[in-house]
Amino acid sequence: MKKYDYVTLREAYLECMDAYLSGETEYGWYLCLDGDKIIGGLGVIENDFHDRKDLFPNVCAVYTEEEYRCQGIAGDLLNMAVEDMREKGISPVYLVTDHTGFYERYGWEFFCMVQGDGEPDMTRMYIHK
Repeated sequence: MKKYDYVTLREAYLECMDAYLSGETEYGWYLCLDGDKIIGGLGVIENDFHDRKDLFPNVCAVYTEEEYRCQGIAGDLLNMAVEDMREKGISPVYLVTDHTGFYERYGWEFFCMVQGDGEPDMTRMYIHK
């Protein structure tokens, strides 16, 4: 996780969620539920706290609860977000991550290295066209 405090991330993500719900942006948030329990999710935001402000939108906060991992949930959410953006005429989509191998399974390609805001090391950026 980036070296932002929880409050900063939470505020940024809530601001984006509010903008989506009020119709101010096309960028949305995607959840997977098991009954009433959120077991996975991700968002699409303008910039995921990196120096390449020209590369947007960004998928962020990709997460699946541990007991639900390895069932394709994150991949389904990624595919849903990319397709939703494409249907809205928004393509390509980017994401930053330290992971290698995972996102490639879902059509993402390594694009370049970016500098995370406040990060000492560069981070991998992927693109989905």
